[in-house]
Order: sequence, then structure tokens, then C-alpha cells
Amino acid sequence: MSVLETARKIPAEGPICDHCMGRQFAKLSTGLSNAERGRAVKLMLAMDADRIFKEEGNSDVLKELAPSCSNARRTLSRDDRSEDAKCWVCGDIFKNLDFWADMAVQKLEGLEYRTLLVGTKLSGLLAENEEILWEACGAAYAEQLKSELNREIGKIIAAKTGKEAALSNPDVMITFDIAEKTVDISVRSVYIYGRYNKNVRGIPQTHWPCRDCHGKGCEKCGNTGKQYPESVEELMSIHLIPMADAEGAAFHGAGREDIDALMLGTGRPFVLEAKAPRIRSIDLASLRDAINTKSDGKIHVSDLQFCDKKVVERLKSEKALKSYRMKIRFDEPVPEALLLEKLAFLKGKEINQDTPTRVMHRRADLCRNRTVHEAVLESVDGDVAYVRVLCDGGLYVKELTSGDNGRTNPSISGLVGVHGFVEELDVINVDIDAGLSWKIKDNMLKNSSSKTASFKNNIIQKQHHSKTTSFKNSIIQKQHHSKTTSFKNNIIQKQHHSKTASFKNSMLQKQHHSKTAS
Repeated sequence: MSVLETARKIPAEGPICDHCMGRQFAKLSTGLSNAERGRAVKLMLAMDADRIFKEEGNSDVLKELAPSCSNARRTLSRDDRSEDAKCWVCGDIFKNLDFWADMAVQKLEGLEYRTLLVGTKLSGLLAENEEILWEACGAAYAEQLKSELNREIGKIIAAKTGKEAALSNPDVMITFDIAEKTVDISVRSVYIYGRYNKNVRGIPQTHWPCRDCHGKGCEKCGNTGKQYPESVEELMSIHLIPMADAEGAAFHGAGREDIDALMLGTGRPFVLEAKAPRIRSIDLASLRDAINTKSDGKIHVSDLQFCDKKVVERLKSEKALKSYRMKIRFDEPVPEALLLEKLAFLKGKEINQDTPTRVMHRRADLCRNRTVHEAVLESVDGDVAYVRVLCDGGLYVKELTSGDNGRTNPSISGLVGVHGFVEELDVINVDIDAGLSWKIKDNMLKNSSSKTASFKNNIIQKQHHSKTTSFKNSIIQKQHHSKTTSFKNNIIQKQHHSKTASFKNSMLQKQHHSKTAS
């Protein structure tokens, strides 16, 4: 069916505005708004209806089109200065877009944001009208009403606020309810990556609700609703929330140490999330200093950097190697030679571990297979031994020591024939960087203001503006202006001393050997 044949059916359904007319052909021709398409289609229909009227004396098509088109009204000798009749499809909502935009702009006041995206929830009537039109005239080239509303209102809001529209990861999501005449603002969280050390025992990683009252508050917990007075999460969040003027915070760690364990070494990777922040440009140095100076030495954070939500997913999914130092107390002294022999046996062994008894109330009863990569005896004194273990993340090292009544095999207690338990546990290192660091450092930990720049481009740009430009930088600067020669090709050509190198490459080689090189 041709465009003209489809268009002829539309006015018969009732008066229609330029936007709704043009939207039925939104997938045809680029660089036009739906309103422009609608006016063009109406003009084409008016010309064709005028032809029919003049050739056949039939004015039916003109009369159908007249309520929606001044050209048709002029042909029928009607007052062409009168406005089009109210659109039966959208109810003339496009005449009131400023009403919706102003409603959103007012709600956005006081928020710090750079990008936005608009969404709409249509009323039942508008959705039904659109379906009736499509059923009568077809929808092969049509766009949804809500899509055009989103775009057109978004343009107005962007113009009024000076912000940018973004189809992915907008700082704010604006959702209109057309039936209720309301607007809802959803603010994207701010995510901050870092590492933390826990220097005292007895602090959980995250907020722990009271076991008796489940967080409601009772006599046992002193009406705090908490099993423990504080946590790593709370020692950080208490500073982040006011700095970001956020509604709340969430903590995402790369695993967790036991409450009675220390987290030493380079620290455990984590992401701290500020929920619905009104301030996005948080001073990370000030946040770091506030956490480190006001936690009384209990925790220490480092390497704070902005990241996005993908880092949270990767922290949870990436495999890690973990190093532990355990103080093991045995029921009776164990000879040093025996301990050395059995710990050497564990190196490279796969451990079959059923869910430990102590965590079965909150973990599925599964068998996990994890590898011990190294088990080293640091010292032994009677019934106490200090052992360092390097293993896969997810291995419960307390049960690796005790055997957990046969639920972990092999175990240190089982191998030496004497029951032992971990009296003190220190996490020395969480090596998740083997699979994660390049993704975070190269892609994820850039400020949100440079979302579209790749890590390589950032480096090139910094080198390009560097006052202490090295020879490599000069090559990159020359490559920046060259349309035909890539940096990689320049290096390859230089390495192979190509006899056919261009004049520009020859100059670069001379600069490389020059005593006056930058």
C-alpha cells in the first residue's frame, strides 16, 4: 500500500494533528520531525482531494480532511484562519508540552546532574486511540505516541536546563504519568570503587540486623535494631550520605571476611553506592580523609575512584585468589615435621567442601570445590601453629583447618590426626586484580564526565597536551594529524627499518636518534 493510499484512510477516523499524522510515517525519510511529516502528508492529501473535486466534483475527501487541514478548508471556501479541530488521537497533548516540561524542571531544582532521559506512562484512552488508528490504517511505518512524547518533551527540558539527553545511563530519569498528571524523578546512583583494611576484630562488613527483633529494636539490642553497634559499611556511609546529600547508601564487597578476622595487606576491593544523590561531584579525597580520620583506626580506605554499576557485577562474579594467616590451636602438640609434610601435601590439592555448619542457616547446602595453591608453616610452638594459606576465593579456611566433622576434605586436622581450630584469622590479600584490574582501571574508573572517551584516547590526549612530551608522545601527536598512518604502523615500520617508509616516518626516525630529541 502506497503512502498516499495509507494517508487517505486516516482523516476518515476523525480530526488529527500534524504530530499524529506524521508519526504514522515516522520510519520514512530522515531529518524530519513528525510535525513536518504530518504537514507534508496533509498538503499532499489536500492537493489530491482538490484534484478529485475539480475532476469529479466530489468534495467528500476535502470535507474529511478540512477539520485537520487549512488547505482543504481554503479549497472549500471556509475560513482558513480557524484552528484545526482537536486531535482525537492525542487530545492535542503536543500543544501543551511546556506544561509537562515545566513540571519536571521544577522537580529537578536542587539536583546536580548532567544527563537526562524522559519516559511516559500513557493513559488508557490514549493507548487505545493509537491502537484503533493502527488497526484501521496500518502501522508499518509508525512510531509509538509515547516515543515521540519522550523525545519532544526531553528536547524542551534539555533546552530549559542546559543539560543533555542520554539514551543510556542518564543521571536522572524523568517519568510522566499522563492520566494522573504527575512526574517522578529517579536519580541514578553514584558508585565509588576502593579498597579497605579492617584493623580490629568484631566488626561485620555490613549492617547486621538484630537476630531477635530482626531490626525493629528490642531490649537485647538496646533498641538499635542491630546485632553489632557498627560495621565497615556504616563507618563509610556515615560520611558519604551527607557529602552526596543521598537518600541512603549500599556496600558491595569482593567477598567478606569473618567478623573476628582482620583485613590486612592491600585491602579488599569494594564499591560504595550513594543512592539518589542530589550531589554527584563528591570530593573523593575529602571522603577518604573523613573515613580514615574519624573511624578511630578501625578501618582504612584507599584508591577511591568513581566507577559505574558494571564494577559491582564484576566484583561479585570475578574469581579471586585470597591469602590468609591463621593462628591454629590443636588439642595437643603436633610435631613440626608432621605439619610441614601435611601442609606440603595440601599444595595444589582440590578441597571438597560442603557448606560449613556455622553458615548453613544463611547458605545453600552445596558441595564446593576449591584449590589450595600454597600452605606454609610460619612457626609452631607446642599446640599453637601459625600457617599461611593461598587459595581460591570461596574456600572456608576455618573448616579447612577443623574439617567440620568430615564436611571438608582433606583438612589440616584430618591430615595430622589431631583436631585443631582457628583461634585468630587475618586476611592478608584479596587478589582480584588478576581478572579485574584492567577492566576497572582502563574502562570503569573514569569520571562520569568522560563517559565517551576510551582509556587509550584519554592517555593520548594527556600526552598530546603534556609539556614534557617524550618521543612516543611526539609520534602520537603526529599520528593524531595523520589520516593514513596509524601509530601501530609507525612503530612496525620503525622496527623493521622499512626502506619504503614515508618522508614523515624518516623524520621521526631521525628525531629518535637525534641528541636534541624531546
